[in-house]
Amino acid sequence: MPTGVALRDAREQLFHAAERVLLRDGPNALTSRAVTMEAGCAKGVLHRHFADFDAFLAELVLERIARIDARAATLRDAAGTGTVAGNLTDALTELFGSVAVAIVALITSRDELRTRLRRTTPTGVPLLTEASAMLAAYLTAERELGRIAADADVDTLAPTLIGAAHLLFADRDGTPPKSRAVHKVVTAVIAGVAQEPPR
Repeated sequence: MPTGVALRDAREQLFHAAERVLLRDGPNALTSRAVTMEAGCAKGVLHRHFADFDAFLAELVLERIARIDARAATLRDAAGTGTVAGNLTDALTELFGSVAVAIVALITSRDELRTRLRRTTPTGVPLLTEASAMLAAYLTAERELGRIAADADVDTLAPTLIGAAHLLFADRDGTPPKSRAVHKVVTAVIAGVAQEPPR
């Protein structure tokens, strides 16, 4: 790798390499050597930009959490359009169809990484906690529009949807579930609260 590569480019190259290793070989195979080999750069490049490998992994997770935060605004803006079940299905499929399931496995397998992430996500599982907040905000917007019952407990519905969808996608070696399977789960979870908007 040329020595003049900008920090942002090097970081992104390393993050993408880590994701490829994680998706292909799982969290146990994710080492600094595996990442730099996958990125096609010297091992020193990673250590030039990060204090240690766990600092690199923490930044990787925080970058992916930032993507959820960006997606949250888009999902909230979808309130009142399409169907609630359809919007939730799309959001969950996008979330778990990405590298998120592998990132969650990485977080749960590395104590030091979890400890570092507790600074920004003091409760719950980082990434899943933010995804749950994204769904809760969307469900709140739909509740305000009357498409979800006024007494719906969105703070319970959101993590229930996250947990159910995570179980569908959790088999790293299997075929990802079809959209209709995700939709079926979503429909079952929100069945007691979904309703037509008042006329």
